[in-house]
Amino acid sequence: MPMLCIVNENMDPFFNVASEEYIFRNFKKDCFMLWRSEPSVIVGKHQNTLAEINWDFIKKHDIKVVRRLSGGGTVYHDPGNLNFTFIKHGRKEKLMDFEKFTDPVIKALAKMSVIAKFEGKNDLKLKGLKISGNAEHIFRDKVLHHGTLLFDTNLDNLENAIKKEKDHYSDKAVKSIRSQVTNISSHLKNNISISEFREIMQSFMFNYFPGTLLYHFTNEDIKKINILVKEKYSGWEWNYGCSPRYIMKKVITAGEHKIAVEFTVSKGIIENFQMDDQGVFGDVTGKICAAVTGLQHEETSLAKKLIEFQKSSLFQSISIADFVHLLF
Repeated sequence: MPMLCIVNENMDPFFNVASEEYIFRNFKKDCFMLWRSEPSVIVGKHQNTLAEINWDFIKKHDIKVVRRLSGGGTVYHDPGNLNFTFIKHGRKEKLMDFEKFTDPVIKALAKMSVIAKFEGKNDLKLKGLKISGNAEHIFRDKVLHHGTLLFDTNLDNLENAIKKEKDHYSDKAVKSIRSQVTNISSHLKNNISISEFREIMQSFMFNYFPGTLLYHFTNEDIKKINILVKEKYSGWEWNYGCSPRYIMKKVITAGEHKIAVEFTVSKGIIENFQMDDQGVFGDVTGKICAAVTGLQHEETSLAKKLIEFQKSSLFQSISIADFVHLLF
């Protein structure tokens, strides 16, 4: 059965990650897809999103955050990064094979005199520097393998978007392993655009997998993918709420006073919120703890609830906006 090479020109990361699940669930043939996204951070299925991202940088630069279907660590996407996806059938015990799926990528790069090597569990490296992170998702007789290819990515944004200055989270979630990275374009003999790079990669795959056929998403495909975006991939519940249970501990400065804050979050919902202000602000701290318990660990819902306490002595010492911001 010939493989399908799916043409996907959409730059919306929510659509692109959703399209992988749609293809995986619905297509009977093996598939290959090359795609790019606007600046975005893609977290693994089993990760604590807030522990993986630089919250301030993400907000300031309007970088989208999306949880994907596969496990593994957090990666950064932008238009200078080319992503590849393989979806293949096989015997379940033989489906997980990172080297098998990265082999054609390594060989395609070699045609451009870029000598990449598979290293560790799931990375491609060039002269010891990472150019590709890979992850897999398996269900029954199918595997979804996808990876990044740093071609001309903004490496400063990559570094800043997934860097945490301090980790206030305690959890059992999968942690990303930070690596030194490089762009493929810096190692090419001739200057080419990412569009040209994509064409070279696609042409190689057609030769590597004889009989490959081009496939364009139909209007019905796009409609169903957008439903998946709306119902799952663009939502807070999936991207943040599905994080494993975690505990956050932080010391917040309110005027001249220090407040120790500790709370647990399970399925995105705050549990057991506690504040220790040494009695400085009276009984309002206990009321605030009770009020925010049961809310989503999400800025808008917290800020909306705390408006009830805006005339309290606590919020004369620190603004509600600043207080909420410090809970992330």
